[in-house]
Amino acid sequence: MSVSCWMSLTQRVSLLCGAALFAVAAASAQSSLSPNPTSSGTLSADEASSSAFQLVDDDLASGASALSAAASAATGSGGGAGQEDHGWKHNVSNNFAVMAGAGFNAPVGNDVPYLTWGGNFSLGGGLHLSKRFTVLAEYQFMDDKLPGALIAAIGTQGGNAHIWSLTVDPVIDLFPKHDNSVYVTGGYGFYRKLTSFTEPEQEEECSYYCGVFVQNVPVAHFSSNQGGGNLGVGLFAEARYVFIDTPPITNPKSFGSTEVLPVTVGVRW
Repeated sequence: MSVSCWMSLTQRVSLLCGAALFAVAAASAQSSLSPNPTSSGTLSADEASSSAFQLVDDDLASGASALSAAASAATGSGGGAGQEDHGWKHNVSNNFAVMAGAGFNAPVGNDVPYLTWGGNFSLGGGLHLSKRFTVLAEYQFMDDKLPGALIAAIGTQGGNAHIWSLTVDPVIDLFPKHDNSVYVTGGYGFYRKLTSFTEPEQEEECSYYCGVFVQNVPVAHFSSNQGGGNLGVGLFAEARYVFIDTPPITNPKSFGSTEVLPVTVGVRW
């Protein structure tokens, strides 16, 4: 056999082996790239699109399940921590306490000759520290008239006594699980008492027209700034005993006290 014929036969065998290897490699590559091969080893465009959407749906479902589990744990569903102390103020924003009331007050003790019955109102705010214990900062204003005998002794025709206070008052609920709990309270703070003696005077006022009005004008007054305390009990209404270390009206330089019993009706939350 000639050299040219031998080379021709060798080249033909090489070409056939190379073609066979290329076909095997191409088939293997196509099989590894196909995520869900069909019986023919290839995927149509519709089947590839459907497989991709299925993967996205599976991921979304897994994410929704995780979010649902996290929300359930945060809210304490199923008897978790979120349901502890149910019915009480476990939320930070609900720990604030407020109160407001109005009513009447009567003199007691040493103040009977120097005060008569009057009215009062009070406002307060603070924090619920526990189911039973609350701390309030309270403002109270009391307005009392003066007895006629005292006014006559001074030589005027009228008079009044105003007492306002700023106190810190702890509150203890005796039965915190009931809607209407009996509670006790008491505190200490700053009290200012102003006693005024008045005379009626005529004054002319003009707006759309001019007229003469009679009003009581202070002609003398006596004031004191003292410390004082209170102690009381409440249910639907609240009664307190208030003691103020004030000097007596008749002798401002001596020692004395003011004792008042305010009774208020209002709201407490």
